[in-house]
Amino acid sequence: DRLEVQCDEGFNVLTGETGAGKSIILDAFGLLLGDRARPDLVRAGASEATVEALFDLSGQAEIRQSFADSGFCVDEELVLRRVVQSSGRSRAYINGGLATLSQLQPLTEQLVTVCGQHEHQSLLQRNVHLAILDRYGSLDEQVEAYRQSYCAMQDVAQQLERLDDAERDRQQRLDFLRHQSDEISTAQLSSGEEETLLAERLLLQNAERLTLITRGGYEALYDGKGAVCEVLGGLTSDLQSVAEIDKELGALGETVQRSLYELEDVSTQLRSYLGRIAFEPDRLETIEERLTLLTRLKRKYAPSLGEVLSLKDDFDREVEALEMAGATRGTLADELVNLADKTHQLGEALSVARRASARQLETTLLRELADLAMSGAAFGVSFSALDQPGHDGLERVEFMVSLNPGEPLMPLAKVASGGELSRLMLALKRLSPEANSVPTVIFDEVDAGIGGAAATAVGRKLQVVSQSSQILCVTHLPQVAAFADHHHRVMKREVEGRTLTAMESLAGDDRVREMARMLGGAQVTDQTLLHAKELISTSTAVEK
Repeated sequence: DRLEVQCDEGFNVLTGETGAGKSIILDAFGLLLGDRARPDLVRAGASEATVEALFDLSGQAEIRQSFADSGFCVDEELVLRRVVQSSGRSRAYINGGLATLSQLQPLTEQLVTVCGQHEHQSLLQRNVHLAILDRYGSLDEQVEAYRQSYCAMQDVAQQLERLDDAERDRQQRLDFLRHQSDEISTAQLSSGEEETLLAERLLLQNAERLTLITRGGYEALYDGKGAVCEVLGGLTSDLQSVAEIDKELGALGETVQRSLYELEDVSTQLRSYLGRIAFEPDRLETIEERLTLLTRLKRKYAPSLGEVLSLKDDFDREVEALEMAGATRGTLADELVNLADKTHQLGEALSVARRASARQLETTLLRELADLAMSGAAFGVSFSALDQPGHDGLERVEFMVSLNPGEPLMPLAKVASGGELSRLMLALKRLSPEANSVPTVIFDEVDAGIGGAAATAVGRKLQVVSQSSQILCVTHLPQVAAFADHHHRVMKREVEGRTLTAMESLAGDDRVREMARMLGGAQVTDQTLLHAKELISTSTAVEK
């Protein structure tokens, strides 16, 4: 229900009987590194589980800077925390600040590397070998430059392919677009034309009514017998004639006169408007035909004339692009040739660098394997050229081994056992450029399938690796555990009917007894205790 683990510098081993709970501790590390949270990781009856780890980053300026670049303030101590609910939902925190898994994973890769059984099996996959070789040779920049050129070449090739596919339909499409553009162009559309025509049509359709109203208004105001203006003119004269008698009437006379002037102006405008009214059946017919054309174009192309005109511009641009397709294809073809040359040159340079790295890897790996009790092994890197440049280069790479003197080199997948794969993986990890850059490396049963001298060699190699990185190793082999600087035992206990996993640091007689258990099983005898003491004494006497 609660466990605290203190891992020190150097070589730490975790031992314990099968099923004691070592996997729980590794699962906890996995959660901190961004693994998927599973509901079964939460103890039955609990609502959530919390995993928290403290990292000492003193002397790790680059790692602290990468956290800062991602928005997390980190000094010499870093706290990672993951909370998993029983539903499977989880939250991650970096120094108390919420973090997403996409933020957590790349950052924690700089802190901890986990080497587990799945990595042994990945050595059997040929596509992994090329990545291992590139990583060993520090060829990342060359690989990236090649891939960028290759992807650019592929992009241009795809554009050319699309042009070739379109060439068959190009002329038909051109004829269609030109016809549509010409149809719109012939119509000689103008912005606001439809509104103007509708207004004019309304006038022509009501010309007779407008004539009757304006003529009647003109006659009533000015031209008819007893017209309003004539009556107001007489009234104005009468009121002005008595203005000397009563000024109030004179003022009213002035008001009537102003009204007379305004009505005379209205009558003048009515007469002018009457002169402009003309019933023209031919013009009305022309307008109707034009509006019918506009309606047909809108129905065919777009809801408004403005959009129809915009669509014509699109047609014209596409026509221009199709007409220029030949020139575009020539430009792309030239670009493809240049990119193909560049890709080939980068690929050739990468191949040369890979072959040089392969020769160096063959030499150094054999030395590492000799240290791991595989002195009779032979190792080689096989190159096979691709018919066409690929995403990763101009060749395939496969690791070849011979594990017995006199036997020919064979593909790794055909000859290596689980124990041999474990040692190969350890040797490759030892030679990897990041082996000295990641502060902590966890080995999950790297000694699977081996024993005797090979196990002793693995323990000695892990001890050497621990001089540059903190090592945490889960092991069942006393020959490996004997080389550890710090020994931790994982065990199960039953408390009030519930099973709990505990972990304790071992030293002195306690460590000897655990080593004796690993040597002799459940029965710890004086002989196994003596053997355990000798094994520890012999291993710790080896110089680091």
